[in-house]
Amino acid sequence: MNQWTKLCASAALATLICTSHAQILIGQTAGYSGQVAAGVKETADGAMLYLDAVNAKGGVNGQKIELVSLDDKFDPKLAGENARKLIEEQNVLAMFLTRGTPHTEAMIPLLEKNGVALIGPSTGAMVLHQPVHKYIFNVRATYQREAEKAMTHLASMGMTRIAVVYSDDSFGADGIIGAQKGLTASKLTPVVLEKFNRTKPDFAPIAVKLASANAQAVLMVASGAAVVDAGNAFRAAGSAAQIVTLSNNASTGFIKSLGANARGMIVTQVYPNERAMTYAMVKEALDLAKAKGLSEVSPAMLEGFAAAKVLVEGLKRAGPKPTREKVHAALESLRKFDLGGLEISYGPDDHSGLDFADLAIIGTDGRFRR
Repeated sequence: MNQWTKLCASAALATLICTSHAQILIGQTAGYSGQVAAGVKETADGAMLYLDAVNAKGGVNGQKIELVSLDDKFDPKLAGENARKLIEEQNVLAMFLTRGTPHTEAMIPLLEKNGVALIGPSTGAMVLHQPVHKYIFNVRATYQREAEKAMTHLASMGMTRIAVVYSDDSFGADGIIGAQKGLTASKLTPVVLEKFNRTKPDFAPIAVKLASANAQAVLMVASGAAVVDAGNAFRAAGSAAQIVTLSNNASTGFIKSLGANARGMIVTQVYPNERAMTYAMVKEALDLAKAKGLSEVSPAMLEGFAAAKVLVEGLKRAGPKPTREKVHAALESLRKFDLGGLEISYGPDDHSGLDFADLAIIGTDGRFRR
């Protein structure tokens, strides 16, 4: 072998090595510890089901996807700082699957400043849908849609004494708008309408009001541990009200944290039944889960799975040398993209994602039933 041939061979080998180790860095900040940790883990696990499968086949355009996740402890201020580190120091190509309404709002200036797309924020806040944020690509339905459906469902069951309890933040304010729409449509007014301090909740006084009003049902617009603590307080005060909460709590971890209060709780859903094999996306997720030794997927896992499919499609369309600008343009090119029985479309004037809202009740076996 002459010197020229050796040089060519070395160059080819170097190119092969670089290609095989090339990575697409995607950033995530979410509450891996704190009150929403169980749901965050399941949502991320669902995303990794799909991302691992894609990477096992060589990644996207020969590049593996690496999800760089930071724990913001469900603190909006820390979420913003984590986003800054990921975007400006680690130079991630895009942000993905953040958790929380005020947490996601805290990073919007960074997205706009650096031209970075955020795919699939795990929040259904209307403030992230309307007006359209150029760099936010929603996948799930809105909290307002969920809360509205929950109210009309309870009214259809003949319930007239309905209470609403919500956190004193942008998430709670958003959910209450949807709840009011549903109540108005059903010609009802809430028998109790109370907000609580998100950082230092005290549910005892609210529980007394709930019991005194003999509420038949109560919608809790709150996250994880807050719903658990509220449920305990309501039962201790003697209230037998049907508890309803939104899909931010649709995780197996949340069910376990409820303990004896889990049975019969209603949790709104933004994806099909996680055992509905008629949906290609659900079957795909279940097959990949079984390959990893898992017996089932949770609603939270389906959310992460769907978001990962949108992310990967955007990366594919961005081409072999993706940039932040190319990823953004690729996402806006998605029209009637089939996730597997559910279609999603984006455009300059619409980053809304899906409009799927359903209800599930926690059964005696600790699983969601519809």
